[in-house]
Amino acid sequence: MSARTVTVHDKSFPPSLHGRDATDLDVPLGELSTPLLVLDGPAMAHNLQVMADWSAARGLELMPHGKTTMAPVLWRRQLEAGAVGITVATGWQAEVALRAGVPTVQIANMCLDPALLRTLAAHLAEHPAQELVCWADSLAAVRLMEAALPAGARIGVLVELGAAAGRTGVRDEQLALEIARAIADSDRLVLRGVSGYEGALGHDRSEAALEAVRTYCARLAALGREVAPLVDGPAWVTAGGSAYPDLVAAAIAGIEGTRAILRSGAYIVHDSVFYRGISPLDRDRGLAEREALLPAMRAHARVLSQPEPGLALLDAGKRDVPYDEGLPVPLAVAAELGGQERPFPAEARAEITALNDQHAFLHWEGEAPVAIGDVVTLGLSHPCTAFDKWRLIPVVDADGIVREAVETLF
Repeated sequence: MSARTVTVHDKSFPPSLHGRDATDLDVPLGELSTPLLVLDGPAMAHNLQVMADWSAARGLELMPHGKTTMAPVLWRRQLEAGAVGITVATGWQAEVALRAGVPTVQIANMCLDPALLRTLAAHLAEHPAQELVCWADSLAAVRLMEAALPAGARIGVLVELGAAAGRTGVRDEQLALEIARAIADSDRLVLRGVSGYEGALGHDRSEAALEAVRTYCARLAALGREVAPLVDGPAWVTAGGSAYPDLVAAAIAGIEGTRAILRSGAYIVHDSVFYRGISPLDRDRGLAEREALLPAMRAHARVLSQPEPGLALLDAGKRDVPYDEGLPVPLAVAAELGGQERPFPAEARAEITALNDQHAFLHWEGEAPVAIGDVVTLGLSHPCTAFDKWRLIPVVDADGIVREAVETLF
């Protein structure tokens, strides 16, 4: 693959870096412009190790959700840290991952597009060392895949178990077994086990949410035990977003004849809002830093206007930062990008109250904590909707030097 160079199309990268190899930049953060999404290199390395150790200690294999970043550079680091494969959400993403050399790719979804299925099957025929596994939650889905694929295709399939008020997934275990038997009997599909997603059943760590997730994970484990005898080799039992990995581990690890596979993806950068509030691996839950995930993504936005007391407008908006799982939170302010930061005074109660396409509304109480031209550092929520807004994302080291930039493929 040819080297990715910085171009004028890469948001917030200056002309002085155009034409440079994105893997070898070595420039101060201050040479870039705002708005800017930044990844923290040491924090990402820390998170990779924390998650690898945490999963191994609980008998879990890790197949992280690569659709979070869609960044093959980061996928390779996850694989190097012990991940057994990469999970994606669509057939096109799977093709990207296979062509990037990922050994095992899981599509945590149905893939029913006939042309895509044939493309993926052709790739597997030419690359026998690679594996692709997708999901099915109906006999109709199985029939559609069989109709699209040539005899002898070797696409693996997991039976997806769902839950009432959840997302996709068969709601009835007896039908799930019928689907499993249909896959096992196919000459085009390979039964690999069972799958599911518990994250749709809770949005916090209230007892009601935890009980809903526990109940679902127990059902998934039970289905895994029933399907395992139909599978040639260890059956997969796979679950897990980044919110409830502890409950997933307690339910699916250690089942005889199975592989317990966790799909958490957000851990590589964690966040400062949603996952910080719900993940059992956050330091706010009393963990030592070596055991806790650290926020490894942040944004920088410049103060453009102070049109009235208690209000400033920043130059980052919905096109630059995520907002679906909580608005950004102001962490610190500096006179310039990459300059010495000072935290917001607690009494100011500074908060981002709204985002437009290219503006953020910063409100506070009392004396103004910012001036026009200052740069505000923002903590972010939900990595999955942060990366997709940037083609190239700078990675900074502990000294504020941009050593490289990560390309995304959305």
